[in-house]
Amino acid sequence: MRKDKEEKWIFIINPTAGNGFAKTLVPGIEEMIKKYNIDGECVLTEKSGHATDLARHFLEIGYKYIIGVGGDGTLNEIARPLINRKDVTIGIIPAGTGNDFIQILGFPGRFTPKEWDIFFGRNVSTLDAGTVNDMIFLNGMGLGFDAQVASENYTEPGKVKKGGKNKYLWHIIKTLLFFREKRMTVTADHTSYKSDCFINTIAIGRRFAGGFFLTPEAVANDGLLDVCMIKRLNLFQRFRLLLKVPEGRHITNNKVIYYKTAALQLEFEKEVPFHVDGELFYSKEFNVGIIPGALTTIYNPDGDHFFRK
Repeated sequence: MRKDKEEKWIFIINPTAGNGFAKTLVPGIEEMIKKYNIDGECVLTEKSGHATDLARHFLEIGYKYIIGVGGDGTLNEIARPLINRKDVTIGIIPAGTGNDFIQILGFPGRFTPKEWDIFFGRNVSTLDAGTVNDMIFLNGMGLGFDAQVASENYTEPGKVKKGGKNKYLWHIIKTLLFFREKRMTVTADHTSYKSDCFINTIAIGRRFAGGFFLTPEAVANDGLLDVCMIKRLNLFQRFRLLLKVPEGRHITNNKVIYYKTAALQLEFEKEVPFHVDGELFYSKEFNVGIIPGALTTIYNPDGDHFFRK
């Protein structure tokens, strides 16, 4: 393959992603750069938000392929300065813990030599991006039970998680037992109503938390957000319904409101936790929208990808 000096690649690696797994990929990526004869290099992030600064820098100096190595949060940071830039292609080498976004593109959670070959085949498609207040999301955002679990696993919003898998499991069980739904006002398609939701997921993608298909009908470039609102549940209903989520069978339940929209607004009486592509934040008002065809992304044409070609 001919090396094209006009198409430089940068691999932005989050060394803490996947409990340090991403950093172990550096030698392999450097080997792939040589194998596929591309003009590329690797750079490591040093702190939260650094991936955004790096992506902006390499965009400004003319790099055509800006690749994230990490999880959904890493890709989110990289994508921020690349929204609506048709002159650059974004990609992700999955190296996080959940790796939910990668399934949209038809790749598995870890690459084998086969996936590397497909990746450097450079098949691309445009995907939508969601917006919430001043942020973007590529896979989705959520409020309620799952956001409360996340809030108990962070030292502070957007910072490093604390505790191991056992503590995380304890937070899930505790929240499942004691979580209390909060009243909110929802406005969508010129209609407003009040609701108490156990889970409220707004998504571009289909999968969350490594295997929960909360929005199983989402198409990542249809110009619409998929909304899954699960109403107030008692303890028995919580266990029963959550068992259906991994296969997406929950959406026919009468406790679930599922619809598509281009925009919606949510308002709570007080600040509540919410997650955006796996990162935790707090707010009481949410203006949610969509940017159609926001990113040009490498995908696997042979995989089960969740968008329209």
